[in-house]
Amino acid sequence: MSETPDTEPLRTAQLVFGTYTQSGLDAQYNNRAKVPHFQTYLDRFRDDSAAVRQQWGERARLDVPVGETAIETVDVFPLPHATGRAARGKTGSPVMVFIHGGYWLALEKSMFSFVARGLAAHGIATVVINYAKIPTVRMDEIVRQCRQAVAWTVANAASFGGDPARVGVAGFSAGAHLVAMVGADAWQPGLPMVAGYALSGLHDLEPISRSYLQNDLGLSEDEVTRFSPSRCAPPSAGHWLVMVGGYEGPEYIRQSYELALQWQTEGERSVAFQIAHGHDHFSLVMTLADPDDPVTRQLTRDFLARCR
Repeated sequence: MSETPDTEPLRTAQLVFGTYTQSGLDAQYNNRAKVPHFQTYLDRFRDDSAAVRQQWGERARLDVPVGETAIETVDVFPLPHATGRAARGKTGSPVMVFIHGGYWLALEKSMFSFVARGLAAHGIATVVINYAKIPTVRMDEIVRQCRQAVAWTVANAASFGGDPARVGVAGFSAGAHLVAMVGADAWQPGLPMVAGYALSGLHDLEPISRSYLQNDLGLSEDEVTRFSPSRCAPPSAGHWLVMVGGYEGPEYIRQSYELALQWQTEGERSVAFQIAHGHDHFSLVMTLADPDDPVTRQLTRDFLARCR
């Protein structure tokens, strides 16, 4: 008796987003696995930030309350001898608000004081903000807190020598997502920001909601829709730079490229997209610790040009 062939169809791995299987999608967003020496960067974040706070000493204003809840605080790093300058009727310095990353789950502002070093060397004061994390709050509250911190900065810039008419916002990873959400007119009328810089950002939450991160984030379909910047009404004005490291992988590059493409379609804002070749997820933001790094020089030069 001849054998009959097995007619059961070949089983293929199920695709969960685009061309990605579950393991493939998870790999795209697991930055610690993609950068095996990530802990070295986290140690540098902590140590360089502690050194900056020591360098500023009493000139730094740490843990300043800016909102409705106890966690809504900022660290202010004025330029030397700048405090009160704007209040006395002189032009204040440009100010950059910085929003940290951590997948909306982890990290906090004290690990990112280091960005003040790179910015101050080019004449820019820095405000690093804190915000609550999931699961303590949901995404709408995180966005509200970040917008409130930026609004506080605009309202109080003169008190630390800053110019309220020359405020920008920058962020890293989830912080870059929050930069975009702070600027998006879909949330409420845009804050008066000169420019925004989204580094290594997450601007489409759908793949995030289908990845391993969903176990901790628990994003609803409504949250994915409302808080994906690529689906939101773009800022009506200002300059926006979307930058991603060349080593970050196809999904991170897609996320940044598609946001820039979407935001260029209408309105009077200017939008630029850039791949920072030679950088991974963590090294890109670490450049801001070095005033002479090419990325720091580019971002500060760009911001100061917008502040004229």
